[in-house]
Order: sequence, then structure tokens, then C-alpha cells
Amino acid sequence: MTKPSVHEHPGVLADNGLCEPKTPAGRRLLDLLERYLPALEAESRDNDREATLPVHLFDRMRKEGVLGATVPEDLGGLGVHSLHDVALALARIAGRDAGVALALHMQFSRGLTLDFEWRHGAPSTRPLAEDLLRQMGAGEAVICGAVKDVRGTTVLTRAADGSYRLNGRKTLVSMAGIATHYVVSTRLEEAGAPVRLAAPVVARTTPGLTVLDNWDGMGMRSSGSVDIVFDGCPVDRDRVLPRGEPGVRDDAALAGQTVSSIAMLGIYVGIAEAARRIALTELRRRGGAPAGVRTTVAEIDARLFALHTAVASALTTADRLADDLSGDLAARGRAMMTPFQYAKLLVNRHSVGVVDDCLMLVGGAGYSNSHPLARLYRDVRAGGFMHPYNFTDGVDYLSEVVLGR
Repeated sequence: MTKPSVHEHPGVLADNGLCEPKTPAGRRLLDLLERYLPALEAESRDNDREATLPVHLFDRMRKEGVLGATVPEDLGGLGVHSLHDVALALARIAGRDAGVALALHMQFSRGLTLDFEWRHGAPSTRPLAEDLLRQMGAGEAVICGAVKDVRGTTVLTRAADGSYRLNGRKTLVSMAGIATHYVVSTRLEEAGAPVRLAAPVVARTTPGLTVLDNWDGMGMRSSGSVDIVFDGCPVDRDRVLPRGEPGVRDDAALAGQTVSSIAMLGIYVGIAEAARRIALTELRRRGGAPAGVRTTVAEIDARLFALHTAVASALTTADRLADDLSGDLAARGRAMMTPFQYAKLLVNRHSVGVVDDCLMLVGGAGYSNSHPLARLYRDVRAGGFMHPYNFTDGVDYLSEVVLGR
């Protein structure tokens, strides 16, 4: 794989930033992704304009093993287990098309969380996790999470035959149009039992499931983030992953939330780097640089240096603790989530600032929707409301860490 030029990253980041993979499996994934970068860059403008997920590229990725990247080798995947390496892969893709990176995150994240369920989950859920992972490794399953509710709560109820029925609607389900399965965050309501949280795994072919074609987002337009409707969808008992109690804070669960989401930080670092690359190319073309321009460039690189080091540090902590179940699991969850939220707060603020400054340096040409900076300007703002957590919830969490509940 071609290494980034000396101008790709600010400062000396090879040992400290999100620049090089840490595992052989991560290197294999980057080498595979290199094949897609020219096509992604060439098609990104049209995909953005038409709000189109590039299905043909995802079909190639499925056949060539990319969509099985985070599946263990024993189950047919590439065996990428390092969160650092997943974030780096997403950063490289996001530099060409951030919407595609967001969609890929769905599949990579499911591989990571199902791998944990397979190795450490309850005996009743391990067979389901293994079955899904094997399908992902074979290029047969494309799985995405469905988290955000529309018009009330998505509910799983018990049917007379002992199976379940799922009703509700989810929104902003990236990659939903090509998925074969959905892991749905829901409330489990059963007569005579307290309400619990659960994550049923629902196949695309399930009766009552409808994937809408309603995506017209401001940014991340190539992510295919559509709505899904569940109208009495039958779900077998052995296709439900148990979760916690609603409204009860379970710090042990923060570890799983970190593993499933922290690699997304790479997407916004990749967007900021792409904006920097475009701005520097334009400045070099013009020749000369007044003091104000030089100051702005230095500030851009300082912000990117901070983002690289903060994200890499949080990923290192998450990788170190991800499989460590030896101690207090609540303390482990907090130890993973807290640096994740520090890094996310910095990324949400400074990646936007970098793109803003790059747009200022390029000038009015970058404000046209035909310019790649316009897409980056819209895409980078998606990070602020991605969970966990959005800005206000993240501030609440971090202030509680310092001040107490």
C-alpha cells in the first residue's frame, strides 16, 4: 500500500497518530481498501448529488472480503480486531467519500460486537453470533444497526406461540438498503415481567419489514441512511440478544458502546485531512502565502495533530481494555468511555474548525456544491449528533466524571 506523503499528516505522527496500522490484519485491510480509493474519489460527487449509496462498490467489497474485515479468521474473515486499525481504515475511506465510510462502519462495528458476543456472551447467544459472523465472513451477510426511533418506541412483545413480534420505526439506518440483517435496539415488553432492553436480529426477508427509500440528508449523502418500518415482524426467541434495563445506567455496558462506536472518530479525522489536502493543493498552485494564510495553515496542523493524538490515545485504551474482563466491569466501562468522549468532543469541535478554515483559504470556489470542500463542509457536521454521545449528553457524562453524579 502506498504510504501517505510527508504532507499527508501534520507533524511527526507515525508513532503517535492515526497513520499506520498496528496489526498485520489491519495492514491487509488497508491494502484491500487501496483498490477502491480511485473509484470512490471519482464517483463521490455524483453519489453526493444523487444521495446514492454506491451499491456496485459494496458488492465488490462483499465478494473480495472487505465486508468480513472484523470477522475472526477462524470464522472466515480478515480478523481485524484492533479498533485503531478499523478507525484508520475508515479515515482512509472518508478522505474520499465519508458517506461510504459511515456505511462501512455499520458492518465493521457489527463484526466487532458479534465477535465479543461469540467469545464472551451468554451461552444462549453465542450460536447466533457465530452464525452471523460466519455469514459475514463468507460475504453472505451485510448487517447494520437500527438505533434511533421515529414516532415513539420500537417494541418487542411476546406472541402466543412463544416467539416475539416487533413493531416500530427506525431512522438514519446507514447502509440499510443493501443489508441482509438488522440488529434493532428495542424495548422488550412481556406480561408479568419488567420491561427490558433487547436487540433482536431481523432478516431483510422477514414479513412486515419495509425499507423505505426516503434519504435526502444534508450530508453523508452516499451513506444510504434510510428509515425501516417493522409491522408485526415475527422474531424467533433464539434471534434476540439481551440488553439491560431501560433508564438504568449500567457502566459495565459502556465498554460495549465504546467498542461499537469509537472507530467512527476516524471518519471525521479523515474528513479534516481531506479538507487540508485540498486547501494545500490550492495554496501551492497559487504560490506565495501572506502571514494570515501561514498562520491559518499552522493552526490547522495544530488542530489535526491534537485530533490524531487524542483519537489514537483513546483507541489504544479501548484496545487494551476490550478483552480484559478480569476486574471491576463498571470501572472498565468508564475507563473506556471517558477517553472516547474526550476525543469525540475534540473531534466534533476541531474537525469542523479545520474544514471551515480550509474553505476560507480556498475561497468562494469551495462554496459551490460542485466543489469537494462543499461536501466535506456538510459531511463533517454529522459527528456532532452521533451517539454515544451527542454534544449535550457527552458534556453531561464528562462533567459527571469530574464533579460526581
